[in-house]
Amino acid sequence: MTVAIPDEPIRGSYAYLEHPGLLSLSGLEQFRVFMKRRVPFAPLFHLCGGVFSEAALGTATFTMPATPWWQSSAGVFFGGTYAFVADAALGGAIYTSFPKATVLLTSELSMSYLRPATIKSGTINARARVIQAGEAQGLSEAVVEDAQGRLLAHATSRCIIMRLPFDPPPPPEELPEFEEPEYPTPDPYLREADGALLPREEFDTKSGLQLAQEWCDGKQPNAPIAELMGWRCVEVEEGREVVAMPASEWFCGAGRNFYGGTLALLADGVMGAAVSTTLPPASSYASLDLKIYYLRPVQPDGRDLIARGEVIHRGRTVAVANVEITDADGKRVATATSSHLVFEGRSWIREGVSATLDEAPAEEQD
Repeated sequence: MTVAIPDEPIRGSYAYLEHPGLLSLSGLEQFRVFMKRRVPFAPLFHLCGGVFSEAALGTATFTMPATPWWQSSAGVFFGGTYAFVADAALGGAIYTSFPKATVLLTSELSMSYLRPATIKSGTINARARVIQAGEAQGLSEAVVEDAQGRLLAHATSRCIIMRLPFDPPPPPEELPEFEEPEYPTPDPYLREADGALLPREEFDTKSGLQLAQEWCDGKQPNAPIAELMGWRCVEVEEGREVVAMPASEWFCGAGRNFYGGTLALLADGVMGAAVSTTLPPASSYASLDLKIYYLRPVQPDGRDLIARGEVIHRGRTVAVANVEITDADGKRVATATSSHLVFEGRSWIREGVSATLDEAPAEEQD
């Protein structure tokens, strides 16, 4: 029996637990240690293949390969994939400005989606800069682009800044380049994607609700993104969908902190799924925006997070949805809202629906 990726033994380890003296360095100095590969990658980076490709005072760039794992059943990427990438860069840009013994927690993240991505995008790159980093809070913004430099989304974030109430140990001596252990299989993002894309005929002949019900009943295969993240349909009805996801350590960063971008991806996916249950056959939608508030840290204990998405407005061309994410003890960990363009009579295509914001018009010729 195949073991789901979030249930596999994790890879990598937690640099801040192994080397607590890293917190005696400034934020930018810590980035240099990571980018020189002096410490192990956390499980999250083994999962997705993302890396910080650039970092300077007040800026950070996070790059992730656009592998088939990120595909929905229609072959396009959820807008939340951009949030997954952007959250790292947004927090990283603020972190580069920190003195020693300072950490952050993301409190909110906003996304404006401009263009859909597919595996042809090559990579997804978030380039972030600090707007303000004060005593108690930090603001940052990012542009998200593909490998060709095409703009995919714009993002902003607010973080809570905290000074540690204790002095960390002295910084570690110069560390040698870290050598990853050998694993019996490639990292997840390097493997052939599990799950399946649905034939266009399925979208052309069945309503969104019918397809969602078939997924919930196990009559339709999981999309690759559902396989990667461990999403499982719990309940579905028109305008509403409930999805479970394990709070796996695979979604943890260097301090064993559960990554906020994972929650943003889950929130976006579930709200989009709720919108899809209102679509007639041969129709599609495109996410316009996402706003997520992080309410409390998630404990990576492997138990289920539950995301309850609901459409609160369904107009002819725009739908608005919200979602509440709770942990296995029923405590709210995040809440989010989003809006979506609805394309009735225009089915999904493998290259994605038309850009939610069209290409800039060509300059008029003299």
